[in-house]
Amino acid sequence: VDAVAASEMFYKLLIVVFLAVSLQGAPADGQKKKETLLSEKVSQMMEWTSKRAVIRLNGEKFRRLIRAPPRNYSVIIMFTALQPQRQCGVCKQADEEYQILANSWRYSNAFTNRIFFAMVDFDEGSDVFQMLNMNSAPTFINFPAKGKPKRADTYELQVRGFAAEQLARWVADRTDVHIRVIRPPNYAGPLMLGLLLAFIGSLAYVRRNNLEFLFNKNVWAFSALCFVLIMTSGQMWNHIRGPPYAHKNPNTGQVSYIHGSSQAQFVAETHIVLLFNAAVTLGIVLLHEAATSDLDVGKRKIMCVAGIGLVVLFFSWLLSIFRAKYHGYPYSFLLG
Repeated sequence: VDAVAASEMFYKLLIVVFLAVSLQGAPADGQKKKETLLSEKVSQMMEWTSKRAVIRLNGEKFRRLIRAPPRNYSVIIMFTALQPQRQCGVCKQADEEYQILANSWRYSNAFTNRIFFAMVDFDEGSDVFQMLNMNSAPTFINFPAKGKPKRADTYELQVRGFAAEQLARWVADRTDVHIRVIRPPNYAGPLMLGLLLAFIGSLAYVRRNNLEFLFNKNVWAFSALCFVLIMTSGQMWNHIRGPPYAHKNPNTGQVSYIHGSSQAQFVAETHIVLLFNAAVTLGIVLLHEAATSDLDVGKRKIMCVAGIGLVVLFFSWLLSIFRAKYHGYPYSFLLG
């Protein structure tokens, strides 16, 4: 009996030891597989990045490399629609700036595998758009190394614009990776400035014996007025923020030229405001000329009526735009 009990106790002890060893080895094997899978994913991302700064993803690659764990790297993804039949002009402009940002990171001395840049085109990954309930493009989303994207991980394109510098600031805020944007050389600005200076020099040389036009008050007044209209219409804001020209709703196809928020604007909107301000200014000038010129009474009446019409009509339109952007603004004139 003692021998049987001893044997039974020995086998029980053997089973306990076997289970302990098995349970201890299982997590180790799982951790090893996890590390191997992560290493393969990082190597794959690094290989693609070495070929092009922006990795193109479809549904299968998105699910495997972005959604499925493990992942210790952040991925900035631009969801876009670049095919010509989609008629998304904003997507092409945003893609150019995005490529500049991605290439600036790829060729930076600080480049690491902490962050990658990728894109999903609607015609290559429509299932991804459906998965994320996304119905507009372009859209930029940061998929952090840990956890799911938060609200701040979606870039506010309509507020910030898609300039590479603005995207870089957002990336630094979300990932703590600072990217110095390096743009390819653009000789268009210096060339235009050189042509302008050459034209002015040539004009001064041709009229070197009669430079009275340089002292003409109307010339300087017109030049100053043009400068003021350009600055007050928001052109400098466009230069800094790089907003899209307009916005096309991908569902309805409707194009918006006026941004609905007071915190942002479209390029087309600044052009419209510039024209409206110019029309109001022209109306004021006509009223002034009608009151002070030596023309006959009939022409002065026509100038007066035209001036009043321009001021009333275009100032009313300006107020309507202001009301559309600043919701709750109580005042209007003619046009609600």
